Amino acid sequence: MIGGEAGVVVVVLLAVGFDVTNGFHDSSNSVAAPVATRAMRPFTAVAVAAVFTILGPILAGTAVADTVGGLVTYEPDDTLRILFAALLAAVAWNLITWWRGLPSSSSHALVGGLVGAGVALGGLGAIDWGGFDGWRPRGVAAVLAVLAISPVLGLLAGWLGEMLAARSLRRAHRGVTRAIRGGEWVTSAALAFAHGTNDAQKTMGVITLALVATGSLDAFAVPLWVKLVCAGALTVGTALGGWRIVRTVGRGIYRIRPLDGLVSQASSSVVIGGAAALGAPVSTTHVVASSVAGVGTGRRWRHVRWPVVREIALAWVVTLPASAGIGAAVAMTERVVL
Repeated sequence: MIGGEAGVVVVVLLAVGFDVTNGFHDSSNSVAAPVATRAMRPFTAVAVAAVFTILGPILAGTAVADTVGGLVTYEPDDTLRILFAALLAAVAWNLITWWRGLPSSSSHALVGGLVGAGVALGGLGAIDWGGFDGWRPRGVAAVLAVLAISPVLGLLAGWLGEMLAARSLRRAHRGVTRAIRGGEWVTSAALAFAHGTNDAQKTMGVITLALVATGSLDAFAVPLWVKLVCAGALTVGTALGGWRIVRTVGRGIYRIRPLDGLVSQASSSVVIGGAAALGAPVSTTHVVASSVAGVGTGRRWRHVRWPVVREIALAWVVTLPASAGIGAAVAMTERVVL
């Protein structure tokens, strides 16, 4: 039975596993550009990402965690079962797409798993379908809207940033490349910080919801240890398995140069950080991948590898229903077995 203290332990461990697989995908995006352009060595890039990914959720609040934590409402034991099924579905999908080296959205996978498991166990009423409360998203409908809009914003931000940067530096001396590579250190740190404020918070919300459901917490307030564990797990994932995604983002979409990497990271940081401030969970993978495509479009349209972009877009479309189906299947299996 997925319930009680043992159930919380299982959910927490599975959530940490999800964050590790999330690191395979999303954390690796913050190191892809500086590694591909040789602004940083791989070990240095991972170290910088580790520090700023951990600082993100500690310093920037928990608005995204609050949004994710409010997606599912049901009885305590059934809440744990929903979380278990959702996390298992998201981990499975992350591993499948990572194995193919395909940048996929861990956010889509987690939301899909939650919706599928929630509907399977509790019906439509177990899900907060919601909408927008002013600028702040509430419920599944708003989260899906933000997940759909954010890659478009990443594409536009990358394209506009590249056009402005290329025009500003068209007469610059070749020696400016060294300064640009130095700037990549700053933008890589900013992207890792933004990623921590957004992606780490998704799992923080799930763990905190599990703690509240079993009475371990009286109110939905993310403990410090949850912040540290989630951010740390993201970094471990980057170090252990993120290099497949680094190759796709850094070279597979468009062979980025130092200025391209600087612009892509800066534009992605603005989109992801802005979404986190609104409490909107977005996909770091898709924002970064779309910003790289935007940079390539601003530089030379024909040099963008559009078949790779189409494959990423296909994963964007398929991830949510696939993870929802897996989550529902796991939840129904739990119901029969337990």
